[in-house]
Amino acid sequence: MSVTHLDAAGGVAPLRGGMLWLAAVVLAAANFIAVLDMTIANVSVPNIAGSLGISSSQGTWVITSYAVAEAIVVPLTGWLAGRFGAVRVFTSAMALFGLCSALCGMSNSLGMLVVGRVMQGLSGGSLMPLSQTLLLRIFPKEKAAAATALWAMTTLVAPVVGPILGGWLCDSYAWPVIFFINVPLALLCAPIARRMLRRYETPLVQSPIDKFGLVLMIVFITALQLMLDLGKEHDWFESTAICLLAIVAALGFAAFLIWELTERYPIVDLRVFRHRGFAASVVTLSLGFGAVFGVNVLTPLWLQSYMGYTASWAGLTTAWSGVLAVAAAPIAGMLIARVDPRRLIFGGLLWLAAVTALRAVATTDMTYWQIAVPLILMGGGLPFFFVPLTALALGSVEEHETASAAGLQNFLRTLSGAVATSLVTTLWEDRTAYRHEELAGLADRGGDTALALARSGLSPDAVRHMLDSMVQGQSVMLATNQLMVLVAFVFAASACVIWLARRPTRAVDMTQVGH
Repeated sequence: MSVTHLDAAGGVAPLRGGMLWLAAVVLAAANFIAVLDMTIANVSVPNIAGSLGISSSQGTWVITSYAVAEAIVVPLTGWLAGRFGAVRVFTSAMALFGLCSALCGMSNSLGMLVVGRVMQGLSGGSLMPLSQTLLLRIFPKEKAAAATALWAMTTLVAPVVGPILGGWLCDSYAWPVIFFINVPLALLCAPIARRMLRRYETPLVQSPIDKFGLVLMIVFITALQLMLDLGKEHDWFESTAICLLAIVAALGFAAFLIWELTERYPIVDLRVFRHRGFAASVVTLSLGFGAVFGVNVLTPLWLQSYMGYTASWAGLTTAWSGVLAVAAAPIAGMLIARVDPRRLIFGGLLWLAAVTALRAVATTDMTYWQIAVPLILMGGGLPFFFVPLTALALGSVEEHETASAAGLQNFLRTLSGAVATSLVTTLWEDRTAYRHEELAGLADRGGDTALALARSGLSPDAVRHMLDSMVQGQSVMLATNQLMVLVAFVFAASACVIWLARRPTRAVDMTQVGH
């Protein structure tokens, strides 16, 4: 039996002082671990792959499975909160997140780990929007900016901490620990949050759910992701299975579009795309975030697999991109009210394009700081891309559509990260194989290097292995540089797309975001 806390006027008594900030910390912690688990596994993929006896490309399923599951749940969060109550859904999702993290840590096969990550993503998908919603609910309206800043800070800091923490835990202990650390935090915070926040429980709404639309969404997203993840192992469209997955994904997507545009209570309200500003913003976000996420996945793989970095050092190197981002975020926030957000987004994306283009001239003998400095500079453009883009997208729709637009925006952002991960790793492997074949016919044509190695006392097999390693290293470097050029082009293209949007006609009420 629940106890209702009333104030003197008969309304719900708000939390105050230390209790208010304790509740805020619990909510922020939930968002932190959900975002953290999007990046903590990035530097751990080589360790996981080696431990489970799988390839690095198969290891990236650990990243994509989590992202796809999150993408599926984000549009459902509003319905779940209305049907069962926001506080109940939030606390249940947090407890489930802890249990699924334990399952991931205990996994002894790729299949078991992917199942655990899918379940983790299904629970984490609700934590992010509901943590923001409840933060704005418990804080007085005059302190909504402080609540939003706290939530945004955890969203910015978690991706920075993820690679560092993941690398250190892998090197000092073992990869399962990156999942076990969530367990005590989630299982401790869930009952505390339930007790403190139950006075803020939302009234239940018996709204219908678009079951058929949900099934279509799951079918086309799953088929698309399986096609991207398995294609490189089955020679793409030479495989009947890959062709069937492509057909299912295409037909499922077409059916999903038709159904959602005609359904009275759609799972995803596609009608918001009638607003040109929102459509342009979401395309820009999908391209830009996909590029950022793809680079963040590729960098630690390259450093650990071919540059001799440990997981800890790869994490420390990758995390530099978040340092300047955290410092620049308040500046971007202040400029939104003074500068056309399209100019900020355009400038931020062009900055990212320029820095990524600088990374396209990397060599295998680069020092730590030669690698780290471009990553530091890259962080300077991130807030000017992400922060004003949200304001522009949500300011382009009608006020009553804000919640639907925010859910759709988060859905496409998360999905683009999963798709980008598969595309980047696939292109990286394909271009590496192509360059290896090309360089193998050019390397040491005169046999001088092989002769010198043989004279040093190496056996013929050792000479061949060393030459092949040299060719492979250069092939990977060339493939990585080519991908950086491609990513720079994607950043530049997304910067141009934003000018298709009109300047927003209204300011966004942040209390409506994340519902």
